[in-house]
Amino acid sequence: MHLKPIAALLLAPMLLLAQQKKPKDQQAGYDRAARATILRTANVYATADDSAQPLTTVTPGHEVVIVERNSPWMRVFANTDTPDQRDDQPEFAEDAPTPLSGWVHDKGIVSPATPGGDAILYGAAANFEAEAAEPHAPKGAPQAAHLLYRRVFEYFPDSPLAPQAAFRSADIRWQLDKLDNSTLPSAKEQEAYLRPQLYEGDLKKVIKSYPNTKFAALAAYDLIDNKLCGDWQGLPKCPEMETGLYTKYAQQFPSGPRSAEALYNAVYRQGVAVTMYQVEEDRKRAEAAAKNAQALAKQMRADYPDSDFTPRAESIAYRIAQGISIYGNDRD
Repeated sequence: MHLKPIAALLLAPMLLLAQQKKPKDQQAGYDRAARATILRTANVYATADDSAQPLTTVTPGHEVVIVERNSPWMRVFANTDTPDQRDDQPEFAEDAPTPLSGWVHDKGIVSPATPGGDAILYGAAANFEAEAAEPHAPKGAPQAAHLLYRRVFEYFPDSPLAPQAAFRSADIRWQLDKLDNSTLPSAKEQEAYLRPQLYEGDLKKVIKSYPNTKFAALAAYDLIDNKLCGDWQGLPKCPEMETGLYTKYAQQFPSGPRSAEALYNAVYRQGVAVTMYQVEEDRKRAEAAAKNAQALAKQMRADYPDSDFTPRAESIAYRIAQGISIYGNDRD
């Protein structure tokens, strides 16, 4: 059994520290020359011999720093991912392995110098994302998709695929964090501040980096989740507040790919508010909410005639006009 080289164990942290201390422009230059990611799960060996005991593994999307090539092998510092710029946790994935020096087979490794690397990484990420949607998804598929999309815009910032990759990377993390939070007891708290807030940094970076694009609009739509009530608890203040969030979004992004959906959500919530106000016997507010729902549905007919959400909103508006409850039991 091979022992881990002491020099390598000492050198790896020193290399990382040296990178951190370099000016940003110099560090980026070094990274682009040496950084790479891997498309498969690869063993890292102490020597260029796959009969040796593996030191660690590198999973898809994680990074290596290339030290030398000796075909068909490559010596690398493995799992050298730079931490995300967030305070609450490091790299999104399972616990990150300790960086180690070793040898990997020189295959399936993509760097900023790889011809067509942006398409290769994007395609690999999309494949992992598709696998993650299957009923029996491979373990780690969504994390791999997130990381590989991330490498697209990090390694190839000028690629036409970079904006979409940035959003999809951020959205995968957002949806998985959202799913994790939904299992917590606090998920049912009415007020958003009583629940753990989803990390917004990646989505806000998309908005800042790609303003006035559909990807900025998509990122902004995700961010609404952090402001929604956990449970309405039968009180109209939540659907009223959420109506405001969705209508404001549609005003800010009138041509966004989810603007029609946002207005549909607003119509639905006004229908819910009508029912709740009726339960409270607040006729004035019920009538105001019903009127607002009709106005929003009319706006959708004018602005989004081809969206499936428009007839759905019209159906809600019709039910409201017919005095059919939108929330709770609609039986007479």
